[in-house]
Amino acid sequence: MLKSAANSLPSLSVRIDLNPEARIGPGKILLLENIDACGSISAAGRAMDMSYKRAWDLVDEINRICRHAAVERQTGGKNGGGATLTPFGKSLVARYRKIERDAASAVRKELQALRTDIAARPKKTA
Repeated sequence: MLKSAANSLPSLSVRIDLNPEARIGPGKILLLENIDACGSISAAGRAMDMSYKRAWDLVDEINRICRHAAVERQTGGKNGGGATLTPFGKSLVARYRKIERDAASAVRKELQALRTDIAARPKKTA
């Protein structure tokens, strides 16, 4: 059962700035998770309504900014190539999701207070 919008908390998004031009955030992590689930960069991109070129550019950026390959392309085979996450890629996803969970847990009370403040009706002034 879906929670109603009135009862759901505001949410927190985590973006990790590795340096001023290099970031890892929810979109790149979701792409890595989709590559892991789909076994290909193109299928992961399609799952996110993203072109293969955009998906590949993001994978290339992740590999470059982390200085470790997070995704490894596989060539050949009877069904063509594919892609898999490297052990580093799997660790990157797991670490990001843990940071995200820990951050959300740390601010849960403040998010609840924010929801209450937003839902409160403004007082009429005289």
